[in-house]
Amino acid sequence: MKVSKILWPTDLSKSSAAALDYVLDLSAKYGAEVVLLYVVEDMSGHEPWYGEWGRKHLEEFHKWIVREATERLDRICRERLQGCPRFERLVEGGDPAKKILETVENKGIDLVVLTSHGLKGHFPFGSVAERVVKNAKVPVLVVRPSSGGDGS
Repeated sequence: MKVSKILWPTDLSKSSAAALDYVLDLSAKYGAEVVLLYVVEDMSGHEPWYGEWGRKHLEEFHKWIVREATERLDRICRERLQGCPRFERLVEGGDPAKKILETVENKGIDLVVLTSHGLKGHFPFGSVAERVVKNAKVPVLVVRPSSGGDGS
C-alpha cells in the first residue's frame, strides 16, 4: 500500500485528538505528508437562539472561528508535530463531510484517519465519520476515542 498523504480531519475536540497518535505513527512509517483539516460549519442555516442573526454578525463569528482554529492547529503543530515540516494546515468553510471528501480528491490523499465521533459525539459513530466512510474513494481508518469530546 502506498501512502504519501494522510488526511487528519479534526474538530479540535479531545475525541478527535485520539486519532493523532495514529496519524503520527503512520506518517513516520510511510514518510507521508499530513494534511490537517478543520471545517468551519456554515451557521447561516441554523435557527436563531436569541433573535435573528444578522449577516454581519455571522461573518464576524465565522472570522473568529477561523482565527481560533488556525491558532489551535498551529499550537498542535508546534507542540505535537515539531513545527509541521511535512504537514499542511487547512481551515475550510462548509459541510464537514463534504469538505473532507473534497480534500481527499483535491489534495491527492491516500488515507483518511479520523475518530468515530467528535465534539458533538453522543453516539458510537458520528454522522460525519459515517458519511466519509461510505463515500471516500480511499481507505479510512476510524479511531474510537476513549472518552467523549468536550471541546477543550
